Amino acid sequence: MTTTSTSTDEVMDYDEAIARFDPVMGLEVHVELNTATKMFCGCATAFGAPPNSQVCPVCLGLPGALPVVNATAVESAIRIGLALHCEIAPWCRFARKNYFYPDMPKNFQTSQYDEPISFDGWLDVEVEDGAGGTEIFRVEIERAHMEEDTGKSLHIGGATGRIQGADYSLVDYNRAGIPLIEIVTKPIAGAGERAPEVARAYVSALRDLMRALDVSDVKMEQGSMRCDANVSLRVRAGDGPTSAAQLDVPLGTRTETKNVNSLRSVERAVRYEIARHAAVLAGGGSILQETRHWHEDTGVTTSGREKSDAEDYRYFPEPDLVPVAPSRERVEALRQTLPEPPAERRRRLQTDWGYSDLEMRDVVNAGALELIEQTVALGASAQAARKWWLGEPSRRANGAAQDLVAYAAQLGFAPADVAALEGMVVAGRLNDSMARQVLDGVLDGEGHPVQVADARGLELVQDDAALEAAVEQVIAANPDVADKIRGGKAQAAGALIGQVMKATKGQADAGKARELILAKLQ
Repeated sequence: MTTTSTSTDEVMDYDEAIARFDPVMGLEVHVELNTATKMFCGCATAFGAPPNSQVCPVCLGLPGALPVVNATAVESAIRIGLALHCEIAPWCRFARKNYFYPDMPKNFQTSQYDEPISFDGWLDVEVEDGAGGTEIFRVEIERAHMEEDTGKSLHIGGATGRIQGADYSLVDYNRAGIPLIEIVTKPIAGAGERAPEVARAYVSALRDLMRALDVSDVKMEQGSMRCDANVSLRVRAGDGPTSAAQLDVPLGTRTETKNVNSLRSVERAVRYEIARHAAVLAGGGSILQETRHWHEDTGVTTSGREKSDAEDYRYFPEPDLVPVAPSRERVEALRQTLPEPPAERRRRLQTDWGYSDLEMRDVVNAGALELIEQTVALGASAQAARKWWLGEPSRRANGAAQDLVAYAAQLGFAPADVAALEGMVVAGRLNDSMARQVLDGVLDGEGHPVQVADARGLELVQDDAALEAAVEQVIAANPDVADKIRGGKAQAAGALIGQVMKATKGQADAGKARELILAKLQ
């Protein structure tokens, strides 16, 4: 066992933990809907508004204020349930989940408990198989229910932004009442050592699905999609995690790591909790059922509070809201609005574009799929679009720890710019080296690709006489290389081509220069 330098908790080597214990997960993903108004009132939902500027008596929980259900949010919830292959309840209702936090102005959350709008579904996720391919892992969905988000506590004066060490705290209720869909899995067993990877793949697949449905912007960094990761371990029995003997072993006590807000962190948090649980159990201790906080900087979790069970929340039906009873006709009409499933869309685009499995995986991992699709639609080839997007833009986005789409939008760099850049290459104005210089200029804010090329004087030499003069000058200056080419060593032309490019400041057409050199020396 080893002890981290940033936590008092011991952790076991991960491989040893997996050899001794079988991990079981439960993932709860909260998705903020992109409705214009809140779940039960008409307040706006825009992100980043001044604190407490988007509130009213309803979302502040003032006496006498009555909620009204957001119809668009209900339709989004139904579409999410359908996309997750869930049953849609013909009748459901809201409940009050009672607990006190400063960011809960009503001292209860309007949610759903035993009567959710959708239940019993599944989502297939793709996980790399270690041999260059992928395998499908099915995650079963317990329910996807409607609720409202809480406000946000701001802890001022500390070094970490948490309440520990802060001088004082403030509360912003703008987020209170924003529509949420909470998607809860059934226990996920059988993943074994790949449990952290499956968790990440599942949250990633959910994010892709929500984006395709256009029900949320799923910006994890802004909190519009958050994951609570429940982890427990049970003693390994039988020949493997899916053996019949293993299925009879009772589940262990779980912990819940709250509000994990990146795909990478989901994987890391699950892995850490597996290693931490294993160390506790191997040492003869017991796991405390509690919530945990994930620390991105140190890669550890720390204790939050003891985890409540459902009965501790004293659920009871919300008396101020009527039940929700969507008609079968309306449900079927909403089913017709579902988009092509993201996994099927990726396979179709891969075939259309002629990408290898590795190329497509790189595109997906870089978050460049939509950008490439838009670039191809503007006339660029699929290979050129992949090359440009996965080059300098992706490198800079990674350096800024940002999503590629968000980074490009921040810079005002669009698929039209990539299509224009590639268009200049195809037209013969730029070679690849020049195009990279132009791309740097566009990313640095110097303007549209044509403007950058004009301002920097980047254009291939189109004057055949000037190019021929440069070739003759280089041949005369390098007689030994010229003799090798005359002797049949055509590959030696590369050295002369480099000299031609240098003489023309990189503005010669390398292919044309090669043709001229060989024509004169062979």
